[in-house]
Amino acid sequence: MSYDRNNIFARVLRGEIPCKKVYEDDHVLAFHDIRPQAPVHVLVIPKGAYVSFDDFHATASDAEIAALGRAIGKVARQVGVCDGGYRVIANCGANGHQEVPHLHLHILGGRPMGRMVQKE
Repeated sequence: MSYDRNNIFARVLRGEIPCKKVYEDDHVLAFHDIRPQAPVHVLVIPKGAYVSFDDFHATASDAEIAALGRAIGKVARQVGVCDGGYRVIANCGANGHQEVPHLHLHILGGRPMGRMVQKE
């Protein structure tokens, strides 16, 4: 999957599409998902043009990598899911069901999240 500069998250970063912002710093933007799958569902995205975790960790700066990791904890605390627990998900590639070709992490919480993967 190659990076599409017109993907929805790139457009959010450029201000072309509004978002309900939760957190922002020099390297990361976090905002509420428009189709929440849990009472709390926030997307955390790097501001750089990265398709997946592989792409991000191979090419991002140390500052960008640290900022993304720190943002997860900051956002989880800010939206109040730390005490009860939460899940962080990154879908990568076709088999991972990645729908947008921009690295994004889902923070899901506010209820028991169930098993991570169901056997088929």
